Amino acid sequence: MTDSSQKPFSVCVFCASSDVIPTVYRDAARMLGRNMAVREMSLVYGGGNNGLMGVLAREMHECGGKITGVIPLALKDRGYAYEKADAIIVTDGLRERKAVMEERADGFLGLPGGFGTLEEMIEIITLKQLNMHVKPIVFLNINSFFDGLLNQFEICYRERFISEEYRSLHLVTDSIDEALDYLKK
Repeated sequence: MTDSSQKPFSVCVFCASSDVIPTVYRDAARMLGRNMAVREMSLVYGGGNNGLMGVLAREMHECGGKITGVIPLALKDRGYAYEKADAIIVTDGLRERKAVMEERADGFLGLPGGFGTLEEMIEIITLKQLNMHVKPIVFLNINSFFDGLLNQFEICYRERFISEEYRSLHLVTDSIDEALDYLKK
């Protein structure tokens, strides 16, 4: 049990908004939400009610976890917001959304997702590389989803576009427990 005067460790999760993805990813999002709630971590995420975002938020909610959704007005107006979140922050656009999520998070975790998820993870690593934050970052590599991206990272290291010293900017794991333990260290 955490001291009630302490703010819970807040994890920003970047993940898919697609509803037409394989079950293995939904199951992982469900398990992540359950484990975060049990560990009394709070969720900061893109505010959606669909895809892995919706699965994660619903599981956190059902398990008593605290949720902050950050969603652009245009997406909220289209009915994509998870209205049962403890807090919903509406932004003017995606850039402001990312800034709010970054500021409110104590650590970052990437679940599988599309262009937006990949862009968000790359940006948060870049910001850490530039010493604009020192927060932990994890790729939760479910079903080897991120292997292609990680292979591209290896090419960047090999060709010296990224210095070897930056390998330590993030953790890659397929274990939810290892990911959450790393984030809280």
